[in-house]
Amino acid sequence: MPEFCDVALPVPLDMVFTYRVAAGLTPVVGGRVLVPFRQQRMSGIVTELHDRKPNITTKNVISVLDPAAVLDADLLRLGRWIADYYLAPVGEVFRTMLPLSAEFKRIIGYRITDEGQAALHLTGVSGSSRRSQRSPEEQAEEIRVLDFLAGHAAESDFGGVTAAVENASYQGTTSVVPPAEVGSPVREKTLRSATGASRKILEGMLRKKWITRADLSSPQDATRTMKVAVLKSAQGKLNDNQRKIIDALTAAAGRIPVETLHELDVPRTTLTTLIKRGLIALEDTPADFTISRTKPRPSLFDFDLSSPQQAALKRLRDDVAAKKFSGMLLHGVTGSGKTAVYLAAMRSVLESGRSAILLVPEIGLTPAVAADLHQIFGDEVAILHSALSDRERAEQWHRIKRGDARMVVGTRSAVFAPVHDLALIIVDEEHDSSYKQEETPRYHARDVAVMRAKMSSAVVVLGSATPSLESYFNSRKNKYALIELPDRVEKRPLPEVEIIDMRLEFQETGHEQVISRKLAAQIKDRLDRKEQVMVLLNRRGYSPVVLCRTCGKKLECNNCAIALTHHKREHKMVCHYCGYTAPVPTACVHCGSEYVYFLGTGSEKLEELLHGMFPQARIARLDRDTVRGHEDFERTLAGLNEGELDLLVGTQMIAKGHDIHGVTLVGVVGADVALGLPDFRAAERTFQLLTQVAGRAGRGQSPGKVILQTYFQDHYAVQYAARHDFQGFYEKELQFRSWMHYPPYSALANVLVRSDKLDDALTWSGELGRWFEKTRHEGVRVLGPAAAPIMRLKRDYRYHFVLKSPSREKLNNTLRAMLTYATQQKIPRTQVIVDVDALWLM
Repeated sequence: MPEFCDVALPVPLDMVFTYRVAAGLTPVVGGRVLVPFRQQRMSGIVTELHDRKPNITTKNVISVLDPAAVLDADLLRLGRWIADYYLAPVGEVFRTMLPLSAEFKRIIGYRITDEGQAALHLTGVSGSSRRSQRSPEEQAEEIRVLDFLAGHAAESDFGGVTAAVENASYQGTTSVVPPAEVGSPVREKTLRSATGASRKILEGMLRKKWITRADLSSPQDATRTMKVAVLKSAQGKLNDNQRKIIDALTAAAGRIPVETLHELDVPRTTLTTLIKRGLIALEDTPADFTISRTKPRPSLFDFDLSSPQQAALKRLRDDVAAKKFSGMLLHGVTGSGKTAVYLAAMRSVLESGRSAILLVPEIGLTPAVAADLHQIFGDEVAILHSALSDRERAEQWHRIKRGDARMVVGTRSAVFAPVHDLALIIVDEEHDSSYKQEETPRYHARDVAVMRAKMSSAVVVLGSATPSLESYFNSRKNKYALIELPDRVEKRPLPEVEIIDMRLEFQETGHEQVISRKLAAQIKDRLDRKEQVMVLLNRRGYSPVVLCRTCGKKLECNNCAIALTHHKREHKMVCHYCGYTAPVPTACVHCGSEYVYFLGTGSEKLEELLHGMFPQARIARLDRDTVRGHEDFERTLAGLNEGELDLLVGTQMIAKGHDIHGVTLVGVVGADVALGLPDFRAAERTFQLLTQVAGRAGRGQSPGKVILQTYFQDHYAVQYAARHDFQGFYEKELQFRSWMHYPPYSALANVLVRSDKLDDALTWSGELGRWFEKTRHEGVRVLGPAAAPIMRLKRDYRYHFVLKSPSREKLNNTLRAMLTYATQQKIPRTQVIVDVDALWLM
């Protein structure tokens, strides 16, 4: 076994760390190890085993967490490519690739020091410490902490973990706690619960060296279990409540999950009594996992594939059979049957004994697609997305890793699924911005999917009715094969689109309208005919702006340069960026005037208006305020599918991929909201959203209609969307992009400099700006520094640079040189954000 190993740790440093491999340990490349890092324990990925002795003293690996690699050679290679391409620390990339946080439990413990004992003695004698000036409340908290730690028994309640920490040599680094400290540490949770101490108090006591902190983090079993009640006997005298439980168990063959028993109309103490009497016992059993509660569509393959679908499927199967990399763009209008092609191709892959991954943009789409896959492929399906618990994600990941599931469906992180013999990756709605991660590492799942397919000699399919300009441009340049599905299935017509000019509506009615007369009449007509309606307003809340009519100022977030949104049902003002909340004002917070005006309309207000206009209609709302988890999303869409709802109001969540055959009318309120944003992609996003939401209408036997309400009816994005003319929009938008050297004609990066102190943000951005000016960067255009459109976000002041270059290599070389210079100038790495291929410049 080599003497040293290099470990990638999830820290914001562009390097790996070398550790000594102690005798008896056998780490593997691609496996996880537990190592000391500064004053804590961390798990990291072994990237290399070697005998090259470093010039500095090395610490020892604490333990090996995996006997075999969790990231194989292909995934390690992919992770290194992501780190290089997106200029992200490789350790943070590997952490993103592995959804196994549930298998590592972070435990922090505290001990009292000699100085702490002295401080406690002085406090006890004099009644006040002479060490510092503190409030009586803070003194009392500190005394309680010191007293509790001093009185803690020598025996540890941490078992073998703590014993190893205390008995090991500090220099041997099986511990991160100096050997001079004795006594077992007290778990932070226990200490705070017993003393009421805040983290601020504990941090202060650490600075005063009254206490020390020990990191006792260790692996843990992430297996999900549930309590099951088992009937042992039905004999004896029983009251009515006890009889209900016994009868329920008898009817279920003597075994019922405890959660199910809690749904019975009996007190919970009844079950406890039966357990004490020995009539019922509790057992821990592996918890069930439901792939999806959504009903699968019954007719996925009941209809014959159209000629274009058959041609697309044949091309897909041929390319998969060739076992060579190929990329293709499947451009099909809404309702053209792209999903049927995907699933038929995945069935062919499974029959050949190989694996496939299907990516979808929204968590809300995952259960519906997973239900379809589960109907076809059974237990061969695994699901990966962020709405699952940590333990559920780990469980699904291990199923894939073992080969129990070869069909994977999920959101962007599913691109890292550890499938064996990967044959096919499908990226549905490839244009969707949610495939781009907005935190480190800022990867784009679509582009990572293409690279993974290339590294695995697999086929990648990018599918959309409104492809991104970059993907369509690449297909025109023959980087991808372009496959067209120009018609809806069964020759169903695309919906008729009518544009309502809201300027004219105002002139004719004399007041501002949220729902135009035409849309209101069309909704009434559809409801009278027992048909379903969708209405889109891509803005959450009740009123997006609260304005003072006296001083003209608006109510803004304390942490962001963003107006707070009024949420009427929750009776509070909310920032949609950082989550800050404030009470609903009765007077202006700036001047005290009582003339406060709630301006604009959000989806909550729209729902209320529609309830008033159509009181007999069954109306639901779908946005991030009503959807707290994937179950809420499934429940609402199931209600629409089952005909239990007449009208659905929502944000862009209702626009993506849903196949509801009863919807014959789609209304779009505020179709042009995004056109006012200072973003070169505003027109593209507007066109895509309008086209996608229009595609929800007329997917069944009845023809559909779409009504677009807009103040900019002549804008080309609105006009081309109304005509379902992607090609026309593509040519027009591409012309503007070429003039301004924006993607796809240039590679683009956004460099954001941030700090909670305005002076620091200005100083650092100024230093980098001067470096860009005095350093030659051939072939790279640099715009900035300038204040970001949202200048303050989550307490940070923000300035940015936009870099463009026709050469991606020159762009990335410039960015690396800039990061090196920033490090030399002592600008913290975490305060300089590099977003390669940025989608969001705000």
